[in-house]
Amino acid sequence: MAKKPAQGQEMWGGRFAAKPDQIMEAINASIDVDQRMAEEDIAGSKAHVRMLADRGIVTEADRDAILGGLDAVIEEIRKGDFPFRKDLEDIHMNVEARLKELIGEPAGRLHTGRSRNDQVATDFRLWVREALKTRADQAEALMRALIDQADLHAETVMPGFTHLQTAQPVTFGHHLMAYVEMFSRDKSRFQDALVRMNESPLGAAALAGTGFPIDREQTAEALDFFAPMANSLDAVSARDFAVEAVSACSICAMHLSRLAEEIVIWASAQFHFVRLSDAWSTGSSIMPQKRNPDAAELVRAKTGRIYGALQALLTVLKGLPLAYSKDMQEDKELTFLAFDALDLCLASMTGMVSSWTVDKDAMRAAAAHGFSTATDLADYLVRELGLPFREAHHVTGATVKLAEDKGCDLADLSLEELQSVEPRLTDAVYSVLTVEASVNSRTSYGGTAPARVREQISRWKELLE
Repeated sequence: MAKKPAQGQEMWGGRFAAKPDQIMEAINASIDVDQRMAEEDIAGSKAHVRMLADRGIVTEADRDAILGGLDAVIEEIRKGDFPFRKDLEDIHMNVEARLKELIGEPAGRLHTGRSRNDQVATDFRLWVREALKTRADQAEALMRALIDQADLHAETVMPGFTHLQTAQPVTFGHHLMAYVEMFSRDKSRFQDALVRMNESPLGAAALAGTGFPIDREQTAEALDFFAPMANSLDAVSARDFAVEAVSACSICAMHLSRLAEEIVIWASAQFHFVRLSDAWSTGSSIMPQKRNPDAAELVRAKTGRIYGALQALLTVLKGLPLAYSKDMQEDKELTFLAFDALDLCLASMTGMVSSWTVDKDAMRAAAAHGFSTATDLADYLVRELGLPFREAHHVTGATVKLAEDKGCDLADLSLEELQSVEPRLTDAVYSVLTVEASVNSRTSYGGTAPARVREQISRWKELLE
């Protein structure tokens, strides 16, 4: 008579007689992480058992018992009443063990024609697929918030920077629309990754497929995959879908961090371009005057966590031979971390952008300083006086030096002072020395002229309808 396996060994069958060491159990278990795939695990099991019954591999009675039991299990999980056990390692065995407690012997037929290898690959793809859809929606929500603010500020003049030095005047609406373009690419990366990953591993079994007459097309269709994966080895071992998804998260986080850095600068007392709402600011325990942009700072910081998850995931996978290795157990925690952090960052940024207050006067005053219209003067010299650009650049530089020595801006120089550098200048030159004239002149496609900014706002509103 066969010896009954020790508790916790049922999943391994008769090969092992002794229980694992406690440390082995701790390093081997993943239930604390992968229990969040319970919905996906049960959805995959339902599709699998329906297919088994349709193919005559299990009886309809067993199918119905299993489906009813799975419904009971997921209800317990949703209510927080499910007895998760570490000795059962993962979500798959926890569900199957509880199913056996609820319905008895038919539960043992659920795993026919599949392995935990294709089961976890299926669950993980289902989870990442939904996460990608959600992040694409969140990126769009942020785009809409930015577009709304750009619409309000299509004519609000601010300094444009290179090297964080005043360069040329732009409009705040134009600046915000640059981020709309960035986050639109992030949205498309999430959607592109989703298309590439949407194939079903279910039915690949451990690594070689199965001898049971299963229908992989049926389970793929039931789970809204485009098709079953074409190679069973690849099906259970491929994790590039997770790498690509976390990579897309990392790029999006980089864009969020750039915007967060600008918000930190803009909200400072030295700039005072924007004021974050009370809902997105914090105070100081000792300095009552402080309004700290902590949400923006934390968005900036969490980017490092997402980058770290990507690097760690790549490192986990880089040396693995085909097909499945236990190393892959580490992929989910890293992926969950990246998506969770990005979720917070996207939601926080949308909240900050939607509710900030813009100080137009501070922006305009800053744009008027730092000789931001110097390039406009150089262009005027080329256009009106026919100077080669390099000579015009030299003349403009000498004019800037004159204004700098006098402690004023270009528009504050008298005509006589301007003519001391270039005698052919007339009063007409003042038409290009204001920040409003500068931004209005930038009418090339994609430029900062308010009319062009409003074109892009209209284009994006139509695209997002």
